[in-house]
Amino acid sequence: MKIVIQRVSEASVTINKVKVAAINNGLLVLLGIVDDDTLEDINFLVRKIANLRVFNDENGVMNNSLIDNNGDVIVVSQFTLQASTKKGNRPSYIKAAKPIISIPLYEKFVQTLEKEIDKKVQTGEFGADMKVALINDGPVTIIIDSKNKE
Repeated sequence: MKIVIQRVSEASVTINKVKVAAINNGLLVLLGIVDDDTLEDINFLVRKIANLRVFNDENGVMNNSLIDNNGDVIVVSQFTLQASTKKGNRPSYIKAAKPIISIPLYEKFVQTLEKEIDKKVQTGEFGADMKVALINDGPVTIIIDSKNKE
């Protein structure tokens, strides 16, 4: 499982010209799933999202977490995070999990994150053509791969 976390001052997801999610001051999380992802991957990433110290404290130092700031979250499924660009110029998405595997994992990811931060997590719509808008605050963008815990 790979995620891209972006600290945002605002973010939204629009589908068919209808805004389905919108937040201020929080995190936009893009989520890419592969076939062998498990609950262990979900738990690892959810703990990271909730506790990663990427928000400024009273001294302007990134010492606060999403939980500390009571921030909001939007999670957007994004199979293209699993792209392979090793050969040629056309990305291959063969590593990305098919919907029969990825939809339940995506839903479990959102539910687990909601429990961890004790608040509703907004989402896009799995498989939809989404327009994601954001103002990246900082900018702060962090990529985490649950298979490569560096």
